[in-house]
This record gives sequence, structure tokens and C-alpha cells, in this order.
Amino acid sequence: MLKMTWDYNAYATELPELFRDVFTASEGKEEGAVISALVGDLLETTDRDDLHAAIADDGPPVLGCILFSRLRFDQDPRQVFLMSPVAVRTDCQKAGIGQRLIAFGLDGLRRDKVDFVVTYGDPNYYGKTGFFPISEKVAQSPLPLSHPHGWLGQSLTGTEMAPFKGPSHCVSAFNKPELW
Repeated sequence: MLKMTWDYNAYATELPELFRDVFTASEGKEEGAVISALVGDLLETTDRDDLHAAIADDGPPVLGCILFSRLRFDQDPRQVFLMSPVAVRTDCQKAGIGQRLIAFGLDGLRRDKVDFVVTYGDPNYYGKTGFFPISEKVAQSPLPLSHPHGWLGQSLTGTEMAPFKGPSHCVSAFNKPELW
């Protein structure tokens, strides 16, 4: 039976392996190693208030996970999180788990009074869950984007999107140009 949880501590040793396996299968061994290292770094170095994880499991195996880390804007009081990375086990893909994880994660962030979520990925996939393309005039990325068309956002408050004020800052694990 599929279960969703926010408690990533119970899965801290499994998550880097999950992301390595998923990204190796889709993007190659090098990308799998990079994303696995990123996940390990996020889990080890990010303050609990600045990191959330939506996790799907079916008994012992983790089927999927999405990490959400805080994104700060110098002169803006709104709470913003970055949804990245996202992984669903390769043998469980195309079953709606990723979409359910996104919905679960966004609902949890709404309860925590988060105003906006950004992600960096495929507009066709993330558009299915309410994300829309944004420009850096709306929300400046912390580092230069290699694929600006993949910069996406979603308001969690239902209010009209106003540009964020000031430069943005990500958590230290994401503060690497090669990730952007």
C-alpha cells in the first residue's frame, strides 16, 4: 500500500541511492553520481527548517522522493522553496507516483504557509501539476541557468504573482554552478 510521509530521517541512507539509481538510468552514470552527492549534501548540511522531503514508500522500499529546499530573496518577506531533485524508481514510473508526490509536497508546504515554489525542469511534465514558466525578472535564480526555459514556478497562496525583490540565495548544497 502506497504511503506518503514527510519524515526523511528514517530514509536518510536510502535516498542518495534512490536518486543515484534513477538518474543513472535516465541521464547516465555521471549524472547519477552528481545527483546522489547533491542529495547526500542536502540531507547532511541543510537546516531542518530549510529542507522538506515528500517520500512515497510501499513497506520497506522507497518508491520516490522530492526534496524541497528554501530559496531566500534578500528584500522579500515571502517564503519560497525550490522543488528539486525529484525521483521515482524506474520500475514504478508512469504509475502517477511522481504527480501524487508533487501534490502531497505542495499541500504540506501550503500548510506551512509557503508562498511560492520554483523548480528547474521539464515544463511539459511540471505543467501538469500547476507549474508555469517564469522569467528571472519574476524570480531571479541563485546562479545562471543553463536552460532558462526550465525555470518554473507556482503560487501556493492563490494570489497574483508579483516579482520577488532582490537576489536569491539557495541552500549551500545547491550553491554550485554545475547544478544550474
